[in-house]
Amino acid sequence: MKLSELQATLSELNASPTKSLGQNFLHDKNLAEWIISQLDLAPTERWLEIGPGLGSLTNPARDCSPHGILIEKDDRLIAFLRQRYPKLDVIHGDACDFDVRDLFVGGPVKVLGNLPYYVSSQILFNFTTDATPATVLLFTLQKELAQRMAASAGGRDYGAPTVLIGRRWKVELLRTLPPSVFLPVPKVESAVIRLTPRPPGELPVCDGARYNKLVKLGFSQRRKQLGKLLAPALPQWHEAAAAIGALVTSRAEALSIEQWCKLAAWTPEGVATDPASGAQDVHGERFDVVNALDEVTAQASRFEVHQQRLQHRAVHVFVFNAVGELFLQKRSRWKDVCPLLWDSSAAGHVNAGQDYAETAAREVQEELGVSATVEFVEKIAPCAETGEEFVGLYTSAHEGPFRLPPAEIDCGEWFTLYQIVRWVAARPQDFAPGFLKCWEVWQRARC
Repeated sequence: MKLSELQATLSELNASPTKSLGQNFLHDKNLAEWIISQLDLAPTERWLEIGPGLGSLTNPARDCSPHGILIEKDDRLIAFLRQRYPKLDVIHGDACDFDVRDLFVGGPVKVLGNLPYYVSSQILFNFTTDATPATVLLFTLQKELAQRMAASAGGRDYGAPTVLIGRRWKVELLRTLPPSVFLPVPKVESAVIRLTPRPPGELPVCDGARYNKLVKLGFSQRRKQLGKLLAPALPQWHEAAAAIGALVTSRAEALSIEQWCKLAAWTPEGVATDPASGAQDVHGERFDVVNALDEVTAQASRFEVHQQRLQHRAVHVFVFNAVGELFLQKRSRWKDVCPLLWDSSAAGHVNAGQDYAETAAREVQEELGVSATVEFVEKIAPCAETGEEFVGLYTSAHEGPFRLPPAEIDCGEWFTLYQIVRWVAARPQDFAPGFLKCWEVWQRARC
């Protein structure tokens, strides 16, 4: 959109850029087209634009793909956007408060936007949580923030936001933009950054919650040494520092993102090994083999049970919080069955000599890191969806937070029942078959 068009449109709407909303409208058409080209948007791909304003970026994005969603806070522009883009989904709301979980129902999505400077950080963190359907994010930010997001360890721009987002996302500063391409003209330069998921194995795996806790503690007082700041959560700092190759006198900005990951994975026994490098002992773990009546007839190794498709036992546990949300886990990419699919809060096999209830409580402890009472719902007979397992379905109540083993779980998130119902109906391929069967049984049982 040219400057003259932008000014004419604002005049027709009897509106002007609002400082309280941080509005600076891009009016360079060539630049807008270049920005959208950095998304590599295919005709079948979904995209979401934050703060479309008068459509400077919306037009070239729509020309690439018609599957767009617009989130606009300014109520003066909603009618204009809906009239101009009738085939796009226009949401009147604040991107800072937008429930990203609602996007899962539509599948992967590319996110873009010319973000208001004063809320850029809030929006960045909202859309880059561990559980997000975003596959790439392309934002125009204040140049100073963009430099911080893309900074390297040791520099003054390197801080907690860099490290918190950097565990999951690779940040590229693509180019700077002069103030003259915006209306009104801002007092500072802007920059375009692109965030893409880090490839598997690029960084050591670790528990995300522990990582975030350590990073926030470490950067809480930048002038202090890490040994003092991390003491409440990591009293063995001297041993941990040696294990990750850091000086005991280090401050937070001295540690690379890789070292922060190693620190979060460190235990007094040493740095956790990469799950991709270790073979699972499928012969050592033994299960009870059962008949059609769920009576134990023999015992066999995990390997034998799965290779010969012998009937055995397992449990699934649905953990709910006080507001009725269900916690789902996304299976680790290193799982031999259903990697990176969403699954029950906790699940696992019943080992030889154990019963269902005992196993359900154990799985909650092992997979979520908490102790909780479990309640029996129903036993599910062996079928293709359960992998020919008898499944004991249980529920439990807990508020979290949870400690998720990275070798088993990629990430986890609370979801409303409404979100899950819509998501399962629209994209059953996102879920492990065992969960889908348990979800069906639980819904029927609660009616």
